[in-house]
Amino acid sequence: MDLPKNFSRPKLTFDYGVTVPSLIFIIGTCLLSVIFPTMVNSLLTDVKNFIFVDLNWIYVWCVTIFVVFLVFLLFSKYGKIKLGPNESTPEYSFFSWISMLFAAGMGIGLMYFSVAEPMQHYSTDAFSQSHIISRAKNAQLYTFFHWGIHAWAIYGLVGLCLAYFTYRYRLPLSLRSCLYPLLKERVNGKWGDVIDIFALCSTFFGITTTLGFGVVQINSGLETLNILPGTGAIYQFMIVAVLVSIAVFSATSGVDKGVRILSNINVVAVVVLLAIILILGPTVYLIGSFTYGLGNYINNFFDLTFNTHVYEEKTLPWFYNWTILYWAWWISWSPFVGLFIAKISKGRTIREFIAAVLIIPTLFNFLWMSVLGNSAIWIDLNVANGALGNLVSDPDALMFRFLEYLPFSDILSVAVVCIIMIFFVTSADSGILVMDSISTKNSSRSPKVQMLFWGILLAALALMLLNAGGLQALQTMTLITALPFAIIMVLFVVSLMKALVIDHAYYEKGLSVSTVPWSGEFWRQRLKTIVSFKTEESVKKFIDEEALAAFNDLRDELEANGIIAEVHYIEDSKRVYLEIRHDIVNDFIYGVKCEKRIVSEYMVDDKNLPDLESNVTYFPKTYFGDSREGYDVQYFTKNELISDVLKHYDRFLKIIADRSNEMFVSNDNGPQVK
Repeated sequence: MDLPKNFSRPKLTFDYGVTVPSLIFIIGTCLLSVIFPTMVNSLLTDVKNFIFVDLNWIYVWCVTIFVVFLVFLLFSKYGKIKLGPNESTPEYSFFSWISMLFAAGMGIGLMYFSVAEPMQHYSTDAFSQSHIISRAKNAQLYTFFHWGIHAWAIYGLVGLCLAYFTYRYRLPLSLRSCLYPLLKERVNGKWGDVIDIFALCSTFFGITTTLGFGVVQINSGLETLNILPGTGAIYQFMIVAVLVSIAVFSATSGVDKGVRILSNINVVAVVVLLAIILILGPTVYLIGSFTYGLGNYINNFFDLTFNTHVYEEKTLPWFYNWTILYWAWWISWSPFVGLFIAKISKGRTIREFIAAVLIIPTLFNFLWMSVLGNSAIWIDLNVANGALGNLVSDPDALMFRFLEYLPFSDILSVAVVCIIMIFFVTSADSGILVMDSISTKNSSRSPKVQMLFWGILLAALALMLLNAGGLQALQTMTLITALPFAIIMVLFVVSLMKALVIDHAYYEKGLSVSTVPWSGEFWRQRLKTIVSFKTEESVKKFIDEEALAAFNDLRDELEANGIIAEVHYIEDSKRVYLEIRHDIVNDFIYGVKCEKRIVSEYMVDDKNLPDLESNVTYFPKTYFGDSREGYDVQYFTKNELISDVLKHYDRFLKIIADRSNEMFVSNDNGPQVK
């Protein structure tokens, strides 16, 4: 069959050094889990138990370090640093940004565990000796603990490191970039490939297992609603085929369209469902329990953080199977969620990023878990006579059994199934985007066939594992891989702190002590300049006559001293700049451009203020090659402009001479503004 003349094969953008080893490991592990599910699960469970029992303190300390570090940055002087150049602005509205990171970060799990987890804590034998009221309080407290600040600190740390090194240092959106201050150029070699392979495998395993559990819950809901007659393999195949197709379409539409729109719809739907259950349920009880639970969480925050239950032997198995499992689960998901959060966070300040990521999703999780979880506990105590507590071993159906005790249960069940489906799609489409980003080293030209490939692979392996009983083994493998990545994340903390210290010192460094203040020699000329507002034409004249002449004189003198310099005059954009090129470090750039300024209306009408025909005026503003904010130089004479350039060049030479600044001034990484 002949192909059309205008047909061109899509050019794949995979980095095969990362993609091929990852696919071998992913497919090999899944096949082993399918062919030998019992043996593989038994072996991996033994490894997991050793880690959770004997090395659980590593998780406790690592997660504590992440929380403390982010809180420190939130209130530190580094909080004002932007995730990108100093003049960058956010790409997405605050609502869309929060919606996307929330949908990616919690997704199906929020629906799956909202009733199941509080009920399981409430019913567990670990707290059976406690009074029934204490059990209800503990159920809420530990649910808050597992879904609160600690979980989002794990996601936030990875997202912050990725966003900072990607948009501030202009490194690839890759986990290897987070270790650049420690490994330098070695991140581009085998060490970097190993980190990306780990991230790709961890992301794939985490999404696959979550989607597998999501399919089961969707199937259970559709069966409850009598839409599907059973929960067999054929029905799960139909669900996955439809939802993954939508996810692939959403991913190929890009973040700006498919992912953002679905995330916004999802958050609105969740808020509406939350409000309805709050109204239909025991409203006063729920509001009071949320208020108490929030205070209880704050009061017990440090005790929860450091409690290893070493003195409470009866609760140790519960501690391993819940708290440690959750820390491992969040860590294993952090490459995926962190990459996605970073992808949508350019232009935010570090303080804004941390505050939003730690506080807003946490508060919503608390409200969500309180309304659904406490409603279920209240119904179990006062209406169902323990019927819901007897279903804790069947979390797939527990949500829908709970809804049967509320008015309009069928409508609510339909809404829940729809929300789970949207969560399924948003988790899958953002996962597809992230996996393609990792496997291509953040290529922006990936063909749609690559998105289709990841979608089909996700669907095929999730279904295969689900029906062969290998999903549990894959989940266990995911939890095991969290231990080494927790150590890598501690290195992220060291790496980011090192970079921030250098970054802050770089931008806060003052001018050279050779700075010469104005003299009174040209005071009449300066007064005339001060009391007159410049037009666009007069600024262009200043650039043509003063700045261009100053730069040409300075270039000639530099060349006389053996330094090659170039003067670039760009008439259309009304700017001129002096450039001194370097092979290894960033080029030195000092430019002057025409900038518009809007002044207050009252200045136009005030007779005792300088004449001004409109509230728009112009001035010549400096700019540099490192994103520092420029300033007004309209009062400078030619010689003073030359002197100012020399002060900045003196500063530049002192910075690049400092060995600690090697990372920041590398020619491959530093911003160049021309």
